Amino acid sequence: MAEESSPSQAVGTAPGLTQPEQIAAERLFGDRLDLARRYVGHLATSGLERGLIGPREVPRLWSRHVLNCAVIESEFPEGATLADVGSGAGLPGLCLAIARPDLRLTLVEPLERRVVWLEEVVADLGLTNVSVVRGRAEQVAGTVDVDFVTARAVSALATLIPLTLPLLGGSGTLVAIKGRSAAEEVEKAAKAIRKFKGHSAEVHTVGEGLLEEPTTVVRIVVGGS
Repeated sequence: MAEESSPSQAVGTAPGLTQPEQIAAERLFGDRLDLARRYVGHLATSGLERGLIGPREVPRLWSRHVLNCAVIESEFPEGATLADVGSGAGLPGLCLAIARPDLRLTLVEPLERRVVWLEEVVADLGLTNVSVVRGRAEQVAGTVDVDFVTARAVSALATLIPLTLPLLGGSGTLVAIKGRSAAEEVEKAAKAIRKFKGHSAEVHTVGEGLLEEPTTVVRIVVGGS
């Protein structure tokens, strides 16, 4: 069995930043950029070894994953509480926790091996604003009190809505990172959005002028928030 990577090894093997990525990372993470580097190191080593990240993704961890997720920090007011559904490798949950220490995040993940990895990384980075919960979103509903739910690459929006909106307890906002078909997904999910009391569904991008490829976000409000 291969020996698991230590935190120091993780930092040493983290992919480097291009100049544009460096500028974006400094803007998003500020004086916590070293923490972000350590997180990327974990993704590139133990995350790869345990199957949380594919080998083709390692060279583009910063651009396609970490910066793509961290840039949505502008969606949340100071002190907001979030549940990150299907957190997997901590995308976007851990990126947001590093960029915004004022946020309180619950990472919701059903697979034990991923939960173990998340707990190890949270402990190594000293992220006191993060808790990890093992379970499916529908199992966790009613046990967490959050203002926002986040999700990335979990499922199509029509499938995601029944899993995520109940976590909001009748009031809050879903912020889902989506691709180019986001507007089409919103149309297809219209019935599910209405069924689960969602309204004000909108698609917009964040990170223009900062990221080479801005992040597309679907934002759906539940209740009066």
